[in-house]
Amino acid sequence: MKFYQSTRGGARATAWEAILEGIAPDGGLYTPEEFSPLNIEEMLELSAMDISARVLTALLDGFSAEEMTRIVREGYAGKFETDELMPLVKVGDAYVLELFRGPTSAFKDVALSLLPRLMTASRDKAGAREEIAVLTATSGDTGKAALEGFCDVPGTRIVVFYPEDGVSDVQKAQMQTQRGGNVRVCAVRGNFDDAQTGVKAIFADDREHRWAAQAKTRLSSANSINLGRLAPQVAYYFKSYMDLARRGEIAMGEEVNFVVPTGNFGDILAGDFARRMGLPVAKLICASNANNVLTAFIRTGLYDRRRAFHKTASPSMDILVSSNLERYLYLESGRDAALVARLMRELTEKGAYTAPEGVRKALSERFWAGCADDTDTFRTIARVWHELGYLLDTHTAVAWSVYERFRQQDDNGKKTVVLATASPYKFAASVLTALGKAPAPGFAALDELNALTGVPVPKNLAAIRDLPVLHTDAVEKRDMLSYVKEAIR
Repeated sequence: MKFYQSTRGGARATAWEAILEGIAPDGGLYTPEEFSPLNIEEMLELSAMDISARVLTALLDGFSAEEMTRIVREGYAGKFETDELMPLVKVGDAYVLELFRGPTSAFKDVALSLLPRLMTASRDKAGAREEIAVLTATSGDTGKAALEGFCDVPGTRIVVFYPEDGVSDVQKAQMQTQRGGNVRVCAVRGNFDDAQTGVKAIFADDREHRWAAQAKTRLSSANSINLGRLAPQVAYYFKSYMDLARRGEIAMGEEVNFVVPTGNFGDILAGDFARRMGLPVAKLICASNANNVLTAFIRTGLYDRRRAFHKTASPSMDILVSSNLERYLYLESGRDAALVARLMRELTEKGAYTAPEGVRKALSERFWAGCADDTDTFRTIARVWHELGYLLDTHTAVAWSVYERFRQQDDNGKKTVVLATASPYKFAASVLTALGKAPAPGFAALDELNALTGVPVPKNLAAIRDLPVLHTDAVEKRDMLSYVKEAIR
């Protein structure tokens, strides 16, 4: 039996215990003690769903191959546009992995279509009888994907917090119109970091006072702090690699670059997990927006959140505290939990920390980082559309801009996959602005973008305009705890 260790050293759990708890009792994040290598040649002819099941079985010990195959098929079948799940499209000299073909048009669907089933299976393995209350902070896409995934799942309820003025109109409408008898949606008067810090504080308060257990409830999380949310993302790195190999674009065993737009470091950490499981990864290229705390860290080893917070056209990346970086520090420091606990205290108390020399060296060898502000982002959207005929959303445009800079400054000659994280229609107003058009308010921008480009509007987004608003709650960040206590009562 493999176990999963808290990054801060205070807890050790099975896979199903880690998924149920979400966050460790000491505030750390559960991380595999070891990674099982996969034979990539055996995966060459597998379907996307079979690749996912193979990767998850290796990563989450204690689930049989048969169990995981069932979980994957129940989670994905009929929810994505095709059984391919996430198509790989050649654009110019690179390849775009379209992770937005699921039910909410964002990459979070890949993980959050599976997490509810992983949770309920974990509860059965643990013999638990409590209701699971899932708490989630979102910078835009996680919220809707989690709400959709957990909607009316027996034995669960979900509470989603989002920054009141920090998501797009479409993202907000997706959450506010969410049906389901077990869902709650609440705006936080602050930014994403406020919402994320508030959720972590709720977990800490419950660990001290045990009020959830008194209500016969177990708290868990749908954010990527939960291992069960992070694990499914590892599979799409393998899937895109197999696509390249099947097409003859690479030889089996040849290294590939991946460009990942990220604020919370979870999506790119999944690529690092894939590398540790045997995928031939050359560089993981981290793309940040104007909130470029990760770019600075990868380049210098200094993580410093004491900087201005920028509201950008890529709001899902408007983050200054990147939770999943803690897992990377733990792994790259030789699983030094005491070191990680100290660095996390420094981040909380001082607002900054410096990674040790070994971690800085590994970062420079395995990662490359760059950032793009809104001006760069808009120029990239226009250029790629006019020159290559491909329509990028604002987050993927950040990645493409950084990819172009990498090619100019440090190209290693390897094939490169750019992770496309959302449909351009989720940020239609910004995409129209980038294309030189003054957008109409609200959902009229979707119609305008469709008329201008001919790119189809995803059916799930087109349907939102006709749905009633069901959730209008809003709280100060200091009131999040009382809101959750009331919700689980």
